[in-house]
Parts: sequence; structure tokens; C-alpha cells
Amino acid sequence: MSLTSAQLDVVDLTPRIGSEIRTDLDTLLSGRAAEKIRDTLEQRGVVFFRGLHISDEQQVAIAATLGTVVANEGEEGIYKISLDENVNQRAKYLKGSLFWHFDGSLQPYPNLATLLRAMKLSDTGGDTEFCNTYAAYDDLPQSDKDLIADLRVVHSAERSQYYVTPEMSYDEIAFWQKSPTKACPIVWTHQSGRKSLLLGATADYVVGMPIEQSRALLARLRDWATQPRYVYRHEWEVGDLLIWDNTGTMHRALPYAADSGRLMHRTILAGEEPLN
Repeated sequence: MSLTSAQLDVVDLTPRIGSEIRTDLDTLLSGRAAEKIRDTLEQRGVVFFRGLHISDEQQVAIAATLGTVVANEGEEGIYKISLDENVNQRAKYLKGSLFWHFDGSLQPYPNLATLLRAMKLSDTGGDTEFCNTYAAYDDLPQSDKDLIADLRVVHSAERSQYYVTPEMSYDEIAFWQKSPTKACPIVWTHQSGRKSLLLGATADYVVGMPIEQSRALLARLRDWATQPRYVYRHEWEVGDLLIWDNTGTMHRALPYAADSGRLMHRTILAGEEPLN
């Protein structure tokens, strides 16, 4: 179907998460469809535009129609995601992206959303999975909602690094323990009134609960939230532009070779509601 500059065609890819939006570049750059895109993003968790093949400047311009671009996100709003240390000096730490996580749990205002554009793909692996933590909360049995209603979880950068390096050295542990920790609710009640689960690799333990019981609960909730019915798996094509709602999803990249050349360009939208 031929689309005019004012049209948006939204195609849901699974019942609970993930939609493709078909439109033209002029519509995206103008901001005329920004409200509709944001509404779809909140409801569906992930949206993408296939084969746009835009420039970095156009990516940042599209992001700016949707929210406030994080100024320190790389060069001119673009941060290069690569496991090649020649491309990204923090490539070692990006390996944590292979595990379910939520961006910004340690920030007062977690990122609103992230735009990711495929520049080069690996021959194998490298798809990205997302789960809808709004839907996962909604479907919890009432007994679990009652159990976790007032629980708080300590999040830490140190905890997430054990996924990457299970046997860290003393110096590595000491380094990560310099990072601040933060106690966050398991159930995030948003300004809209909707509720989502707040979990992920940075979640260390539940305040006031024995450590064994705490980590078992966190694992059970993570397994619940990442069931296939809540997950969308994006199979990338070069030129894709994908946006996810960081406040209502978790995500992870599927394993790929560090020397594959896989390269993504990322732009982050600043958070708009506090996580208390």
C-alpha cells in the first residue's frame, strides 16, 4: 500500500508486545506522528521501522520529536554499540547486554526509551529480545501481586557484572562496589496508574528477606516475565530503526561473536518520571 506523509500503518507482531510501524521518513522527521508513536510504544513496548537507512543526524532528529535526547550519549546523540574494543572502549561491559535487564535502575529518572539502528549485523546470533513487564504484572496471580506489592529490591552494578564475570577478582569487585546502589520497588506504579515489574540483571536482593528466598523470588518473577507470551524477538535487518519503552520492558541481545563486526547506533531519550 502506498503511504502518504500523514499515514501510519501499525502492524502488531505478537498479541502482547511488538509492532511494526510503516510510514515515510518525512512523517517521522516532521513530528506529526510523534504522539501516536509514543502511545503505541507505551502500549506495545517495542516498535520498529524496517529498512529506513537513515543517517545519524536523522536518527537524532526523529528521537527529538519523541522526547529529550540525552546530551552525553556519545557523539551528537549517537553511541556505538559494539563488542569490538577498537570501536567501543567499554565493549567488555556491553557483554552484560546479553542478559535480561532494564536500563537506568540506578538513576533517579530511568531512560524513557531507546532508539537503536542496525548498521552491520553478525552472521549468526545478535537478535534482540524484549519482554513486556506491564503485561507480565497484569497477568500475575493475585496472591503474587499481594506478596510483592510493597517489596523493594536493591539494585547494583556489581550484581550485573557477575553475569559477565562470575569469578571476579578482588580488584574488579572493589571497582564495582564503588558504584552506588539503589532500593527500588519490584512493582513500579507509573504516573499513568499502570504497573510494571522492575527486575533484571542489576536486581540483587529483596530488602528484609533472607538472601536465598530473595533471589529465588527474583528468579521466579524473571522467568514469569520472560515467558514466550510476553516476548518479542527482533530479527534485525540492516537499516532497521527500533524503539523500545525502557520503563515497561526488559531486553537482552542474543549471543554473537565479538569479532563479528556487529554495530548498532543508539540514541537515548531522557527519563520523564522518577523511580522512587
